Amino acid sequence: MKIAFFKLKPSERKYIEANKELKKLGCEFLFIDEAIDKASFKKDADVEILSTFRTKVTAKTLSYFPNLKFIATRSTGYDHINFKAVKKLGITVSNVPSYGDETVAEYTFGLILVLARKIADAYDRLRDQGKFSIEGLDGFELNGKTLGVIGTGRIGKNVIRIAKGFEMNVAAYDLYADKAYAKKLGFEYVSLKKLLSVSDIVTLHVPLTKETKHLINEKTLKLMKPTAYLINTARGGCVDTNALVKGLKNKVIAGAALDVLEEEGALQDELGFLLKGDGKRETLSTLLANHIFIDLPNVIVTPHNAFNTKEALQRILDGTIENIVGFMKDKPINVVSK
Repeated sequence: MKIAFFKLKPSERKYIEANKELKKLGCEFLFIDEAIDKASFKKDADVEILSTFRTKVTAKTLSYFPNLKFIATRSTGYDHINFKAVKKLGITVSNVPSYGDETVAEYTFGLILVLARKIADAYDRLRDQGKFSIEGLDGFELNGKTLGVIGTGRIGKNVIRIAKGFEMNVAAYDLYADKAYAKKLGFEYVSLKKLLSVSDIVTLHVPLTKETKHLINEKTLKLMKPTAYLINTARGGCVDTNALVKGLKNKVIAGAALDVLEEEGALQDELGFLLKGDGKRETLSTLLANHIFIDLPNVIVTPHNAFNTKEALQRILDGTIENIVGFMKDKPINVVSK
C-alpha cells in the first residue's frame, strides 16, 4: 500500500521508514515537500493513504488521489480537511487525539507569565537598547487572580491543574462539564457570560467548529474586564481578528497572547497568496489585522508553536503510525467525523 506523507523532517522520514510494523505490512512511502498541484501528483494516483499536518486537504486535493482510502492527520484538530468531500468519497480519517495535552498547557502558562511579568519587554529592552532598567516593567502576580478556562478537555484540564499550583481561582466553561474533576481540583463551572466578566485572564482550549467560530468577538470582548488578558493556543478562527484589534486599540481589554491566528496559512505564504489575486475581501482584511497585532505593545504573537516539543512530536509520529497500522489491519482507531 502506497502512503504519501506531506512535509516531514528528514529525521521523521527515517523514523517512518525504519518502523518494523509498516515494513511488515509492505508499505511504500512517498514523501512530499512541495505544494499540491496536478502535475506533481499525476504519477501518484495509486496513493491509498495520505498523512498531513497542516496542509489543507480539499476536494481538489482528493481528485489527485483517486484510490485514496484513508487520511492520517498528524494533529488533534482536523478543520484543515474538507469533510464534505471526504464523506462523499467514503474516505476514513483518523487524528492523534492527545499528543499535546501537557505541551500546550505548559506553553499557555508560558504566554501568561510573559504577559503578566512583561518578560518579552524586559528582554527586548536590554538586548535592543542596552537599557538595564525596570522602569515601566511592573507586572502582576498570578496568585489570587481568576483564570477563565473555556474548554475543559485534556488540555484545558491540565491548564487548570497548573493554575491551581499558582493558587489561582478558576472559572470554567464547557458544554460538557466534568463536575467530578471540578470537585477534585476545586473550581467552578459557570456561564460563558459570567466567566468573561469575572476573569483576569481568559484562555481558549476549544476546537474550531460552527459553534466556536468567532466565539471571542466584539460583543464578548465587551464583557471582559478592561484589565483582562486573552490567551489563544487553540484555533485562530475562535477569535474575530478585526474585533480583537479594535478592542486592544480602544483598551477594551489590556492585552493578548496568541499562538494561533486566523488565516495563518495565508500569512505563512503571504507573497504567493497576494500574487494569486484571488483572496476574499474578509481574508485580506484579516491578514492586515494580523500584521497590526504584531506591532501592538500589549500583544505577544508566536507562530503556532505551542505543540512543538520533542516529546509531543514523538507522540505525533507514534500515534500516526498506530493509526495507519490499525487501518491497514481493518481495525481503524481514532476515527473522526464532522
